[in-house]
Amino acid sequence: MLVVDGRRRFILGAYSGPDGDDPEGDLAAAGFRLLHTDLDMGALDRAHALGLWAWLSVGADDPAEAVRRYRHHPALLFWETEDEPAWTWNEAGAKWTPEVLIAAYRAIKAEDPGRPVYVNHAPTNLVETLTRYRAAADITACDVYPVIPPGIRIQYALFPDGLQSDLLNPYISQVGRYTDKMRRVAGPGRSMFMVLQGFAWEMLRDEDDRDPAMIRYPTYEETRFMAYQAVIHGAHGLIYWGLHRTPVSSPFWADLCRVVGELAALEPVLAARPRLLPVRRRYHEMGHSVDAGIEVTARTVEGRTWLLAANADKNPARVTLSGLDAWRSADVVGEDRRVAVAGGALTDEFAPFGVHVYELGE
Repeated sequence: MLVVDGRRRFILGAYSGPDGDDPEGDLAAAGFRLLHTDLDMGALDRAHALGLWAWLSVGADDPAEAVRRYRHHPALLFWETEDEPAWTWNEAGAKWTPEVLIAAYRAIKAEDPGRPVYVNHAPTNLVETLTRYRAAADITACDVYPVIPPGIRIQYALFPDGLQSDLLNPYISQVGRYTDKMRRVAGPGRSMFMVLQGFAWEMLRDEDDRDPAMIRYPTYEETRFMAYQAVIHGAHGLIYWGLHRTPVSSPFWADLCRVVGELAALEPVLAARPRLLPVRRRYHEMGHSVDAGIEVTARTVEGRTWLLAANADKNPARVTLSGLDAWRSADVVGEDRRVAVAGGALTDEFAPFGVHVYELGE
């Protein structure tokens, strides 16, 4: 977890703002706190004026000069060297070796020892391969973009089966699996972010090459699930990629704003250390199997405890969560309802890939 000015912070960021007249202002208004900017003082000034942190990509060849130039800017939160260094589309070789990135990391730290360095990875390399890059980053990230319509034409970063991922799980709950994987890659003591989907794959094509039937953005429910599942599995921040190809007028942007606004309001909760609770699950018959089931994490802030729960299955679930003996009720955040906690247990229903955030009350 990043500590900024002595305070643990859960990071909500984006590589760019939506396609519109004021992308940076739109990000700030939505509740984002972090933006990737060009190597430009004016861009950093603009971010700072909007109350946004920024990060800069300085490359791996000779980062020291750029670091010296921009290191004193008050908006600057961290540096980036190279994106997805271990991954090459349809090949096993790396674009950038660990040795090159580690040397770049050391050059950056020689000029700016107190500011973190960020490296984002593709999701599909071996853990053993990615772990070799551990010494090149203080923040490890992974990009996962699983909402892809069946039948899409193959394009950059997609496998022949039309998926970006390489797991047996083709559903959006793969986000949790990849978060677990990247926690192993990052190792103890390092921050780990997930880079989530801010676009429709078809929109990455040139405008005159798009098939309107293939333009598929994540829904509000999918966007919310992927965000909370990443948090439940240990992500310390969420960064969205692809918004530069997402019109500000699109329903998806409005949906993402809803999700980010909710997360921003809960930022102290998300930034708190996980609290280990002895939560047990008892599923009620719904006519189908339970696979991953309900995933949970708890956080306590100033004596108040929240339970974040997500259904990682494609089917609905009705579940009793027990082990909540210290509480008597649970207000469901954003749903204007309260669930009773009786005998240390609450019972609730979850839609497929549904999320409930409970504020537990004594």
